[in-house]
Amino acid sequence: MCAAILGGPGVAGNGHIDIIDERTSGHEQVRMLRDEDTGLRAIVAIHNSSLGPALGGTRFFPYKEESDALTDVLRLSEGMTLKAAAAGLPLGGGKAVIIGDPHAHKTPGLLRAYGRFVHSFGGGYITAGDVGTTATDMNIIGSQTPWVVGRDAGGSGDSGFSTAYGVFVAMQAAAVHVWGSEGLSGRRVGVEGAGKVGSQLVSLLIDAGAHVNLADRNPAALQRVSETNPRVAISRRVLDQDIDIYAPCAMGATLNESTIPMVRAQIVCGAANNQLLNADCEEQLQSAGILWIPDYVANAGGLIQVSSEVTDLQPEEVTDRIAMIGSAVTGMLQAAGDVSRTPAEAARELVERRLADAEGIPA
Repeated sequence: MCAAILGGPGVAGNGHIDIIDERTSGHEQVRMLRDEDTGLRAIVAIHNSSLGPALGGTRFFPYKEESDALTDVLRLSEGMTLKAAAAGLPLGGGKAVIIGDPHAHKTPGLLRAYGRFVHSFGGGYITAGDVGTTATDMNIIGSQTPWVVGRDAGGSGDSGFSTAYGVFVAMQAAAVHVWGSEGLSGRRVGVEGAGKVGSQLVSLLIDAGAHVNLADRNPAALQRVSETNPRVAISRRVLDQDIDIYAPCAMGATLNESTIPMVRAQIVCGAANNQLLNADCEEQLQSAGILWIPDYVANAGGLIQVSSEVTDLQPEEVTDRIAMIGSAVTGMLQAAGDVSRTPAEAARELVERRLADAEGIPA
């Protein structure tokens, strides 16, 4: 990484901490911190704050290389800009990653050091839970900074169900668009990922009368879900199965030039961020007759929940606001059909208009 040291020992708290500025086109701020005392290596990326302070979760993941972590945080933070704008929230897009295995490297001291790093942004970046971090972790991070949402002590708690519910209503809207009024009833849905979002989505789908195939690399996670939902079918993988809907709910970039020809589903709608490896995949899905609901539209439920802690949205309004994702998908599909665009093109036009309005750029 080509970088310039912006700070030295004590910049974000005790210990030897280096904040590194990666001057990356298209992002407002990208900083990396290394704390020798705790072994913390973290990157915070703020993509766009035109609509408000950047809010996005902290992902704790064992990246092989720092460059992999940087690529991920850049893509994720940009996705948060799209998500907040598409949902009509007064928030910008940001994200953070901590490099390491959360099961082996996560300690209270490391999380406190990370909290001091978050605090160094002065409220310009607000963090929350994500893959590898929990509402309890947010309590520890929040002991060092007020710029934390989704705590289970004094906050709105884990956002897994809210994210799953948003994906569910988006999927319902897509199913009605493709198959008519029966929606999800009797449909075969392949859910990839049995984590805190995928497991909740499975329950919602089964209650709606769908037949669910579930895949995950973690046998223990699969067992937990199957014990709660004995009707779920366990598969080694679901992307290439004979299903109606593919729901990626784990890591991103599962749809690429090699995997898209394997997809037999008519709809792709899931919770994973950055489901497409690159922009060309959108056209490839369209050419294959596969309807892709943009991830940043479908998975906004969790952001809507935690945003209620820093916006005017009242907690009792959260569920109703998440349910509106279904209406947003219906409107997006209608707008796309009217002018022969993909749903993603229609969603991006809405996002670009909202960002332009916030920046005072004439339409």
